[in-house]
Amino acid sequence: MPYVYKDSKPQAPPLPQTALATHSSGLSCEELKRQCQQRGTLFEDCDFPANDSSLFFSEKPPIPFAWKRPRRMHFEGKIFKSDCWLLAAIASLTLNEKTLARVVPQDQNFGPGYAGIFHFQFWQHNEWLDIVVDDRLPTFKDRLVFLHSADHNEFWSALLEKAYAKLNKSYEALKGGSTIEAMEDFTGGVGEMYEVKKAPENFHEILEKALKRGSMVGCSIDTSSAAESEARTPLGLIKGHAYSITGIEEVSYRGRKVELIRIRNPWGQVEWNGPWSDNSPEWQSISPSEQKRLCQTALDDGEFWMKFGDFIAHFDKVEICNLTPDALDDKVPQKWEVTVHQGSWVRGSTAGGCRNFLETFWTNPQIKLQLKEKDDGQDECTFIAALMQKDRRKLKKLGADMLTIGYTIYESPTKDEHLTKDFFRYHASKARSKTYINLREVSDRFKLPPGDYIIVPTTFEPHQEADFCLRIFSEKKASGFFPIILSILLQLPTPTPSQEETEEEKQFRELFKQIAGEVRSSGNGKLEFNEFKIFWDKLKKWIGIFLHFDSDQSGTMSSYELRTALKAAGFQLNNYLLQLIVLRYSDEHYQIEFDDFLNCLIRLENACREYPFLV
Repeated sequence: MPYVYKDSKPQAPPLPQTALATHSSGLSCEELKRQCQQRGTLFEDCDFPANDSSLFFSEKPPIPFAWKRPRRMHFEGKIFKSDCWLLAAIASLTLNEKTLARVVPQDQNFGPGYAGIFHFQFWQHNEWLDIVVDDRLPTFKDRLVFLHSADHNEFWSALLEKAYAKLNKSYEALKGGSTIEAMEDFTGGVGEMYEVKKAPENFHEILEKALKRGSMVGCSIDTSSAAESEARTPLGLIKGHAYSITGIEEVSYRGRKVELIRIRNPWGQVEWNGPWSDNSPEWQSISPSEQKRLCQTALDDGEFWMKFGDFIAHFDKVEICNLTPDALDDKVPQKWEVTVHQGSWVRGSTAGGCRNFLETFWTNPQIKLQLKEKDDGQDECTFIAALMQKDRRKLKKLGADMLTIGYTIYESPTKDEHLTKDFFRYHASKARSKTYINLREVSDRFKLPPGDYIIVPTTFEPHQEADFCLRIFSEKKASGFFPIILSILLQLPTPTPSQEETEEEKQFRELFKQIAGEVRSSGNGKLEFNEFKIFWDKLKKWIGIFLHFDSDQSGTMSSYELRTALKAAGFQLNNYLLQLIVLRYSDEHYQIEFDDFLNCLIRLENACREYPFLV
């Protein structure tokens, strides 16, 4: 898998107007549209062709699909069920006008200037991408195959689904997912998942705060088998179905306070029929003004109220998508502070696995987090740590699955350097992700005293490769950084050149050339005796280092030990340089032979002589 180097310093969330054009032509949507208008043609997207390859990658289509533009379609509804996780996210998206306008730019229609081209914006790993599509949609017998709107003349949801499928390389890649995943891609927010029956005591407060912050919130009921999926309960709830939470309020009912929660079914129909449902007798005791405040109606529109206690009893999971500051309206009183880090797990260097694998765990990327300010009225700092593995859904086409990921948090020592194996052997963690799981993102909420901490993001098993994005959402300003930034080389004495070279010195020079190549430190192409003595002392040191890390005396050392071995030789490297060196010098078993180790050290010294600004 290719890895692209990115600056590992904390990055601010990007502004929506900086969305990157992604079409292979390099042109923006407006430029492509203008081009079509000048030619008098309708846009056809060569990057996502209207054929079976854009639909499925693991099987042939079960029926012959026809790709049609909305203007030429006699609409009769969809034929297949769409993934409700995506549908619920789209339904939640419509509740926030500003967020919807970002994902679905509003200057698009089928009126004057129509050219068969539309564009949508999605968040991917701390940057916004502008995805262009044509409006040819998959149909069967004039019926949309996947997503559609209740309004037969509205096609934005079907086009949005197509753009999202293009982002993930095919419609099939959208199969199976969580609402929170799509919510994050629509908003750039960070997700939290709660098991309702195990939720913290202040769960009501968490939901109330989330909605006040403008967060998108979803909920669902678990199924015990595939047969239960979309099964309706006697009280009108649907198992395995993704709902949206749209409000949480308190009302006075017969002299006591009752906590209510408002739920929305994205299908637009089928509602809860228990206490506090649309036509339940409880509403007769609530004044018309209070009902108006709660926007209570008896319409069969898919939105309903229920008692918070009933919600806890009947629902199993809640997903919260906390929005970044730039995604919120200015009127939102409370906003999160956000810090973002990009990194990679690379076999042989930074893919050490979880704490169960102590011999390699310490080689994982280590990210320093500084918690500076306590929460208002609290002694601790609240933050959410969200670890996301990148592009795994896109890589489904190549057989990639979601890796099992998680992270551990340690209190940081005073030194800003990569922590060694012994540190993790003798120090317990301060916090960790609740579980290691094969989801795109693992996130949890923590409260820790102000101070410095180290977050170690890992896969469960060692030697598994992936790129990742770690985001920290905090109520107060927090900062983080990768502790090791530059390559450092110990100062070396500069030899003084002599006039002549003896026969003995010539023999030593040949030996030196065989091991390390010609080093022209004197500029005369010759190795002097005092130069050799420096080299010989260094060679003995390097041999000793190699033997120390060749614990089984096999003539090789583990590439995971290379960071420590290089540090003992006078070099400290950041993760990116270390990954490149391991790719260059280790074998398929993550082992490095003695001559490759020496070659690596000599090349590092030469690089630092040629580029002294790295020192």
